[in-house]
Amino acid sequence: MIELFVSAFGLGFLFNAAPGAIFVESLRRGMVGGFSQAFAVQIGSLIGDLIWAALGLLGVAAIFTLAVVKLPMAILGTVLLGWMALQSFRDAMGDVPVLSSGRSTGHQPGRQSAFVAGAGLSLSNPLNITYWTALGGTISALGVSDPGGAAFFVFLAGFMLSSVLWCFMCAAGIGWTRRYASPFIWRFLNLTCAIGLLFFAGLILYRVVAV
Repeated sequence: MIELFVSAFGLGFLFNAAPGAIFVESLRRGMVGGFSQAFAVQIGSLIGDLIWAALGLLGVAAIFTLAVVKLPMAILGTVLLGWMALQSFRDAMGDVPVLSSGRSTGHQPGRQSAFVAGAGLSLSNPLNITYWTALGGTISALGVSDPGGAAFFVFLAGFMLSSVLWCFMCAAGIGWTRRYASPFIWRFLNLTCAIGLLFFAGLILYRVVAV
């Protein structure tokens, strides 16, 4: 079980560290609100992952692999990413806030909004459904021939522990970076985030429709 926990811990880091829409949105909001905004997005996405993990363990997630359910969710996720891309583009074209003091000027979205955004991205991403539905196969591949409730719990505990640590690391890195962001870097990062969010929106929709 210790080996399973360590393996799940490592997989959690790899899963969360991979560049994706969650990181892009964390960066976008964190460049305005610092650590707290980026952390709220990360924790929100983690809650979404935990919900899918629970559904996967119960076998309920298989329902969401049906095209009649999966396609509307993909469309919802695409619209959400598109809206976030628009917000990022507006930030890039608008006034640059003062960041060096640790607090930015101008309107800032609340942490609750960032949390909801993170959870929404995770819950509306049909690619996450596939991952958590295959959770049993992942545990078997790690050496557990007949995974039961204890094995699932150990795997989930290791995965979520590394995920929580990543939330702190990612948000701290973004909070530190924003202190040294010049107006050019501010606009560049926001434009990059807008392009990235649009890319992931198209990727999600393409993969769902192509299957």
